[in-house]
Amino acid sequence: MSYKTILVHLDSSVRAHPRLETALQLAKRFDAHLIGLYAVFQPNARAFNVMAGSAGYYEVQAAMRREQSGAIERLFHAELKRAGVTGQWIAPNEQPDRAVSRHARCADLVVAGQDDPGDPESYIGDQFRENVVLSAGTPVLLVPYTGFFPSPGQYPMIAWDAGREAARAVHDALPFLKSCLCATIVTIDTHGTGGTPDGERIAGADIAACIARHGVKVEVASGTAGTDASAGDALLSRAADIGADLIVMGGYGHARWRELVLGGVTRTFLASMTVPVLMSH
Repeated sequence: MSYKTILVHLDSSVRAHPRLETALQLAKRFDAHLIGLYAVFQPNARAFNVMAGSAGYYEVQAAMRREQSGAIERLFHAELKRAGVTGQWIAPNEQPDRAVSRHARCADLVVAGQDDPGDPESYIGDQFRENVVLSAGTPVLLVPYTGFFPSPGQYPMIAWDAGREAARAVHDALPFLKSCLCATIVTIDTHGTGGTPDGERIAGADIAACIARHGVKVEVASGTAGTDASAGDALLSRAADIGADLIVMGGYGHARWRELVLGGVTRTFLASMTVPVLMSH
């Protein structure tokens, strides 16, 4: 298994270019075709039509978005040529949630960015990243809005709880794991048992053996936390301690009518990630 088609979400935010650079480096590493998908926040035209004097403002904003799209497209093609990567540009005229998820299903990996509270241009829609993770059907690599990450995955950390989503993430991350220098599987005890009972396997040992058969050098570590939310903080702290440059984890949650319910660890990482995070659902 390898990533042969990578889709990168691009917008008009400050972090769009660094995110593109990460995607280009991954495309070179895995000899992949890179799809640049441009999707930005689109205000409802009807809302402007019913407000006196606002129709002209909407047209000005629409023209600005078209100009920005053209500039990003030119940058994308220039960077493809510089990197020697094959690719294509897509700018679908539909809501970003729907567009990114629909095109993601024909890719092996999606690269998207963390929401940047300091940059209004990074706002694509309410819970955009969460929706992509839960509906794409393919692994999503989320890149933090601070820092530069040209080649993540040399020292990946796997957040392991033996759940379905975590198992899906590990297998989706195998192209990274098979080329890494060393992977660390980290389990967090949130039940206060103080570790593994006598006679049981060490937590994480079975999945470590599984990926080791793929030729992955792997280590196992553990920790404790009081709650699911604090488990997220514990994992982030452990990632910093071991110098992880990629975190692999399941994206936990499900959609409900008009709301999205996420696990505490997932919420923590979406808000506070410090290195790229590969999530699968």
